Amino acid sequence: MAETKNKSKAIQALEVLSFEMKRVKCPNVPYLIRTTYRDDRSNDLTKCVIDWITLNGYQSERINSTGRQIKIKGQNKWIPGSQTIGTSDISATIKGRSVKIEIKCAATGDRYQSKEQKQYQLMIERAGGVYIIVRDFQGFYNWYLKFVTDGR
Repeated sequence: MAETKNKSKAIQALEVLSFEMKRVKCPNVPYLIRTTYRDDRSNDLTKCVIDWITLNGYQSERINSTGRQIKIKGQNKWIPGSQTIGTSDISATIKGRSVKIEIKCAATGDRYQSKEQKQYQLMIERAGGVYIIVRDFQGFYNWYLKFVTDGR
């Protein structure tokens, strides 16, 4: 019980929505396991955002831009990814709008965009897309509610 008190209203709403969707998908399963969420690490925050968007009937996907490591002649070499440099962490379509989401988890101290990320943001906004920086799930949740209500 104490765990719920420490969770933001947004995380609690996500957990309820997730459980309700499980109940709809599996109406005959008497004991469903509740998914718990947290937003104090970048990967967990990313999962919260993707799950919220998807559970609400929109499209979202994680963008992996890290590249990969391969072995050439016994030595490890790093091969950069083929994505646009500075690309966002999440690409989504919400209410027909392209939304790019950069995760900068406040709890881990990840605060600043790189020069390439700022350039990518400008490119998206010039093209009419939406670009947001998410630092915690409550902030994203507040933005989302406003966006789906009035499109901003």
